[in-house]
Amino acid sequence: MANKKKVIVTGFEPFGEHAVNSSWVAVQELERLGLGEAVDLYVCEVPVEYQAVQSLLPSLWREHQPQLVVHVGVSGLATTVTLEQCGHNMGYKRLDNCSFCPASQCCMENGPECINSVLDMDTVCKRVNDSDIGVAVSISKDAGRYLCDYTYYTSLYLGQGRSAFIHVPPLGKPYRSQDLGRALQAVVQEMLNLLELDRTEEEHRQNEHCGHKHQHQHDH
Repeated sequence: MANKKKVIVTGFEPFGEHAVNSSWVAVQELERLGLGEAVDLYVCEVPVEYQAVQSLLPSLWREHQPQLVVHVGVSGLATTVTLEQCGHNMGYKRLDNCSFCPASQCCMENGPECINSVLDMDTVCKRVNDSDIGVAVSISKDAGRYLCDYTYYTSLYLGQGRSAFIHVPPLGKPYRSQDLGRALQAVVQEMLNLLELDRTEEEHRQNEHCGHKHQHQHDH
């Protein structure tokens, strides 16, 4: 199919107390499940390093030209699958796996303080919870000012908001990897449905506009 949708989903490598990072385990589970015939899914593991993110993300967006990029990260505080609405530019003081942090403590010099995803996470959350998949989904507006938030902001900046970030709990607290994989599948499918709806509405508006123009030309 020539018009396959390209979706990139990333997880993170182990760091700190997370000797196994449930985000990457969940993403591998999603890869096994897939997103259906119409979606070309590409997954990759992201280093927990600011500089690696700065070089990796632009190449992912450029080489794959994805419709959507979804980043998944682990949060020791999370007990639900948590959809992050926005990424933040400043406040990066915590050292990464290379004991590095940006001197400016920000992602993008002169970038906006906060960038929102074009996706309405409330809608995605409600739809997935209504579908009764046995995994609770919630919303957050603070991705934590570490590599998760840093990656999300960078991706939102590069993709004009066509990005999403999902925090998952550590394995077994309370969900198994299979549960997390199913939840990611459901969430990403709803995100694609929303993007498709937006595209259809936009085309409809353009067609209406186009129709009016022809009408006027005809009148004169």
